[in-house]
Amino acid sequence: MAQRYNQRRALFAITKASFKSIFKSPSSTFFSLFFPIVLIIIFGSLGGGGGISFDVAIDKSSDSTNAIYQAITHAPIFSIANGTEAEIEDRLKKGRLSGILSVQKTNSGKYDVHIKSSSASQRELPQLQAVLNGMINEVSQQEHPVEKIATISNEQVEGRIYKRIDFYLPGMIGFSLIGSAVFGVAFLFFALRETLVLKRMYASPVTKTNIVLGESLGRVFFQLIIVIVLILFGKSAYNFTLANGFVTVLELLVLSTLALIVFMGFGFFISSVSKNQNVIPIYANLFMFPQYFLSGTFFPKTVLPKSIHWLIEALPLTALNDALRKVAFEGLHLNDCWKQVGILGAWGIVIYTFAIWVFRWE
Repeated sequence: MAQRYNQRRALFAITKASFKSIFKSPSSTFFSLFFPIVLIIIFGSLGGGGGISFDVAIDKSSDSTNAIYQAITHAPIFSIANGTEAEIEDRLKKGRLSGILSVQKTNSGKYDVHIKSSSASQRELPQLQAVLNGMINEVSQQEHPVEKIATISNEQVEGRIYKRIDFYLPGMIGFSLIGSAVFGVAFLFFALRETLVLKRMYASPVTKTNIVLGESLGRVFFQLIIVIVLILFGKSAYNFTLANGFVTVLELLVLSTLALIVFMGFGFFISSVSKNQNVIPIYANLFMFPQYFLSGTFFPKTVLPKSIHWLIEALPLTALNDALRKVAFEGLHLNDCWKQVGILGAWGIVIYTFAIWVFRWE
């Protein structure tokens, strides 16, 4: 009686071979690891920061009958947050708000614009004060040209210190994952199909599922090692925030794994619809490049027009970047990132439906 073919051993062998082949590829290592590290060094060495818009909350006790209050609440540069007092305070301490603004009339007849900020939002405080000063000067010229009608005061509450690396390193993880997954899988399976290796593997006793799974797992393991290296580098070189320590690292790896699976689906789809190797970069970049600049990878999403924020929030790389930052800096857990996980899951279902439909073995 013939011995039954060991599918588990075959899966392990394909995974191992795929993993080793990726390590032997200089381009994979460069674009997945060294290029993001170079960007982390560049961005991590920069000081200052801040965008051209601010997420703020308005204290409910503010005097709303004056021109200063009206100027602040109607200025497009401010995005006014809503919520309970406890929710607003929590968002402030986590760095998700630039400050809580309160406008009150003083005994002298002038107004005081009070900024309540946290150590997590200190990098934005100088720009926020400058914007408010400009508004006060403009309103003063209209209301009382001789002197300012308002002054600015501020206080600070405790919160995590938000460093530039806390924004850029999650973006670099997303940058590395999407590039490696889409390009790597697309070129790999196209080359395997063109050289008839995939056809020969299809004719072997190994199941089709294990063939695809083995090649995919090799890339997943490689990229997770890259993610670990990037996190350790950011932590040791720039004190990257890991709010819950080792638990945060594990949750970052879970999010990275989910994102990799989704992004590889796009690689499978592109490899099947591409007629030759020359069009793979075109299709891949059409998918990736808009996300690099829309999804908060290199700069905050708040600098982009509000009219396209609905589109930005629906992108898979946006969901990954947002979830990574929430887990790493804010200390949230995976169940708190249900919206971002749901978006990634929805993209995964859609793209694998199309990828299975168009996938070819030869």
